[in-house]
Amino acid sequence: MPRMLDVSDDVRAEIGDEEADRLLAGENAPGSYDCTSCRTPGDSEQERTSTVLFIGEETAVLAFAHATCLPSQVVQVTEEQLQGAVRSITGQESVTGHERPGPAEAMPEQAVLGVTSGLVLLSGELHPALVVEPTGPIARPGTAGGGGDDFLPLLIEQGFMPLPQLTEVPPVLHGWSVLLAMGQLHAVLQPGTGGGSPVAWWQAHQPLQVTDSWRQAANKHQQVLLFAAPVGSIGRQPREDLLREALDKAAANGKLVAAAMPLAGT
Repeated sequence: MPRMLDVSDDVRAEIGDEEADRLLAGENAPGSYDCTSCRTPGDSEQERTSTVLFIGEETAVLAFAHATCLPSQVVQVTEEQLQGAVRSITGQESVTGHERPGPAEAMPEQAVLGVTSGLVLLSGELHPALVVEPTGPIARPGTAGGGGDDFLPLLIEQGFMPLPQLTEVPPVLHGWSVLLAMGQLHAVLQPGTGGGSPVAWWQAHQPLQVTDSWRQAANKHQQVLLFAAPVGSIGRQPREDLLREALDKAAANGKLVAAAMPLAGT
């Protein structure tokens, strides 16, 4: 039975007409799936479903999403994120074989990052901030996981600074940026491999609304502070004062890293 699949021109160009036609005919498409955006079940026989192709440096992974959550599209991610996704879904150590193996339903590692926006007071001035906390432990690429949480060590290796207390603005992390467009938060970008175009370290499934005061502070400073902590360190705080308390506690416990990033967009 043909699936209710959407395959965009960009996705078709990457996977080829033959593979795209097989998907549309229902030969390779799953009936039921977990939406790569909202993570709730979907059924390509009952509802419109988008094909979303995540592409790393050497590997490509095809995922599926409710059409109401995401349009069919190609998303550039790092190879490490893609390999981590395949490991987490299939339990395999790595993807081997062809340069771009056949599609497999998986979720890039970046998708487990929870992001909260808020204003943080430092040295008597309000700064726009993003607080990143994964929904689970992050394993180091190339490992089988289960050996602890490498989220902070991996970020420190990227140039983030450990923050024992929130007293001053952290250093700028060159090559990284926060993409704000039409007053909405779209992505956190990191340098591409070998000096190539920036790629999304985190990308919003749907652009996130930010407050007018947050956007005004971002435009004033032309940069955003990004704080990151391991799973369970911050939580979803309903108010900025509670968020600040959680950040202070995480910093005091040695579980907070930070960087300032230039603002891309308005």
